[in-house]
Amino acid sequence: MIMSGRSLTLSVNGKTHEITVPDHKLLLDALREDLRLVATKETCSLGACGACTVLLDGEPIASCITLARYAEGREVTTLEGIEKNGDLHPLQKSFLAHNAFQCAFCTPGMIMMACGLLKDNPKPSEAEVREYMAGNICRCTTYHEIIRAIQDVHNFA
Repeated sequence: MIMSGRSLTLSVNGKTHEITVPDHKLLLDALREDLRLVATKETCSLGACGACTVLLDGEPIASCITLARYAEGREVTTLEGIEKNGDLHPLQKSFLAHNAFQCAFCTPGMIMMACGLLKDNPKPSEAEVREYMAGNICRCTTYHEIIRAIQDVHNFA
């Protein structure tokens, strides 16, 4: 069975992309399959674990439950898009310095969620970090290091 597609113009990491996708295609799949941006991960397919977090117009969303067409005309930012001129983003530097990962599978989603937090609250308390990041699951349990990395990001700016 051949499915017809819909032409979309997506702005991802500051670049415009023309892709053709079926109406039911998820943003996560468009990023990974059509644009080959593979930092964003799929784990639960329910929007419950945070591994697929990207920014949509600067706000964190679960890309595994968001239709690709919903992102048309908006700016999508993935982990691949937060570095500047080949220099790691301060959160990436802080995560490295604090060893805030083990397997690193959840790390892209954690960093993108933390970007959303720091946009509105540049110096969050531990309690604020814990509350904001509650929807992001780390199966390796590096939460202590993740919290410290988020709180210490200003030292890497």
